[in-house]
Amino acid sequence: MLVKKILISCAAAICVALMASGAAPKREFRGAWLHTVYQSQYKNMGTEKCKQYLRSQLDSLHSMGVNAVIFQVRPQSDAFYASELEPWSRFLTDNGKAPSPYWDPLQFMVEESHARGMELHAWLNPYRVTSSAKQTLPKNHIYHKHPERFVRYDGKLYFNPALKENREFICKVVEDIVSRYDVDAIHFDDYFYPYPVAGKNFPDAAQYAKSGKKLSLGDWRRKNVDMLIEELNTTIKKLKPWVRFGISPFGIWRNKKSDARGSDTNGLENYDSLYADVLLWEEKGWIDYLMPQLYWELDHKSASYRVLVDWWNNNAGKNRHLFIGQDVERTMKKNELATKIASTRNLSNIAGNCWWPGYSLTRNSGSVADSLSINHQKTIAIPPACPWLGETAPAAPGDIAVELDKTIVWTAGIPEGKTGDAVRFAVYRFESPEDIDIKSAEALKCVTPDMFYKPTEAGVYVITALDRINNESEPSVPVMIK
Repeated sequence: MLVKKILISCAAAICVALMASGAAPKREFRGAWLHTVYQSQYKNMGTEKCKQYLRSQLDSLHSMGVNAVIFQVRPQSDAFYASELEPWSRFLTDNGKAPSPYWDPLQFMVEESHARGMELHAWLNPYRVTSSAKQTLPKNHIYHKHPERFVRYDGKLYFNPALKENREFICKVVEDIVSRYDVDAIHFDDYFYPYPVAGKNFPDAAQYAKSGKKLSLGDWRRKNVDMLIEELNTTIKKLKPWVRFGISPFGIWRNKKSDARGSDTNGLENYDSLYADVLLWEEKGWIDYLMPQLYWELDHKSASYRVLVDWWNNNAGKNRHLFIGQDVERTMKKNELATKIASTRNLSNIAGNCWWPGYSLTRNSGSVADSLSINHQKTIAIPPACPWLGETAPAAPGDIAVELDKTIVWTAGIPEGKTGDAVRFAVYRFESPEDIDIKSAEALKCVTPDMFYKPTEAGVYVITALDRINNESEPSVPVMIK
């Protein structure tokens, strides 16, 4: 009997490993967060070394199958890009000065990510302004012009979420980015109302009293955030309907003891502490993806990953994309990578993962980069399409030909600033014309913005076009490389 139990246990373990390390899906979001807040390297390196560093980060992420980079461009009401609304970030330069020699990190990351066939999601923090009571702000910061629109909590400065003027300003910041940069998405993480500090009340009593107290304090605060999210989505979609809006909330919506719909957990709650009703935002269609941060271990006592990944799968992802935020260090320390990836691939409403922090991937912490590139993400994946933003696929590439040096070339329509523009191309290789099946992840060899590709092996090749929301065309006519 004991031997039988051991065999069953071993078989189960092998099945889990095979599910995660076997054939990965062709459609899967594989993101990585690159944060700039509290990161000294960007200021200390200087322009050219900084560019080299970011190129190496992207090369490393690309080599392990990452297809979307979430780059933090507004860590504290400041900018990692050229802005007339907010000063250059203190994590890039001193006193709000432009970098010298001049460069624009966001433009650089858009170009470099797209050159590798990867998406670039611009990551912003909505309300945070300072991280300590001693921090000073550059002279051109909006705080000096409108101090009445800000509050201090635990010594730190925040935009007051209750004020319409602040919602309008944050929308202007996003409008500025979306209008001037070819980003694939705008991304917010888990910081809405600040994380609560014991014994300290958030100083919004005056605005709450002015509201007439028709709602409870919690409902009123949630309404303030709801209005921002709705207005941001409207702002984005009016400018560029294809630019997605994603939220990465804290991993617990509510605990079951607070709400029968909640998870069987015991931790801080998005809904009650950060005033972020993320399920409502998906239900209303104000966001395009949710990416809850499930940073805990599989069997964490208060917040089990197993419990939470099932809960999110059952409560989100039906109307919009659901991806899971994974903590690299905790995952690798406990050797839980295979099980966690298997969970996201086997649950019907989950369409991928995002790795925190991306720097842990690129330094191969716990051999995570090796595991991803050799096993779990060894084949290329295309992020899932967004049918609610458009379902018409672009035309297949035409005029496909092979040049004397065996480079494959093709043509496609010129982008016209529309959702259906062909902006990337997928290259597939097969043994023979009879084998052509573009559903095959193993056949996908490259995703590129270029209209040429030089194969490294013989075979039959076809090309498809991808539009701005990852709808895929029919395959081109095949070509043979000998």
